[in-house]
Amino acid sequence: MLSIVIPTLNEEKYLPRLLGSIRRQSFSDFEIIVADAYSEDGTASLARRENCKVVFSTGKLPAREKNKGAEVTQGELLLFVDADAILPEDFFKNAVEEFSHRNLDVASFYLKSKNKIHNFVFIFLYNFPAKITQKILPQAMNAILIKKSLHQKIGGFDEEIRLGEELDYLRRGNKFGKFGILNSCKVLISSRRFRKDGWFKSWFKYLLCQVHMIFLGPVRSDVFKYRFNHYKES
Repeated sequence: MLSIVIPTLNEEKYLPRLLGSIRRQSFSDFEIIVADAYSEDGTASLARRENCKVVFSTGKLPAREKNKGAEVTQGELLLFVDADAILPEDFFKNAVEEFSHRNLDVASFYLKSKNKIHNFVFIFLYNFPAKITQKILPQAMNAILIKKSLHQKIGGFDEEIRLGEELDYLRRGNKFGKFGILNSCKVLISSRRFRKDGWFKSWFKYLLCQVHMIFLGPVRSDVFKYRFNHYKES
């Protein structure tokens, strides 16, 4: 079984798109866990109506929600995916088959957008750098596929990290298992965070986060002023 864990905070607008794309998958052996940070909108109610398992956490950062969701999963594979993503047709089938064929233990995905300009930006600023650095600095945004046994072995996500918890998670996982970026499927993501914060500012912030992690370790201070979902009006 594949267990899909979706961390949420006020995602009433975007969550239906992700859930709709999940329901359209040809792969059927999965469960959906929505790990909610006590949203003030109808996120939790919507998730329940869609037959998702809903768990709550008081975390102000997505790492805690991801860990909380993982605690109640029943599958051998965990897919952590952001609520503003959309999964293309046959995403589960292709991802699981390639993951198994390559004998991976943890994997991330390339990104794409429906907007041609934004898609080019994702290729230039994320997909290409992620490809050339994957052997030494594994990258992830929006989605991670991992064996549950490895998630448990590394102790899940570090809940003290303020920004870049996915990078730290992957790199710890890579020490105990085999990492790769899956080529057979890409994650369709929203550009809302980049539109709101600015494309260059967002890219530069994540670049500084990478530098911080390399030379100073994980970002546990609030130096980057990251907030869990401040995109409600986007």
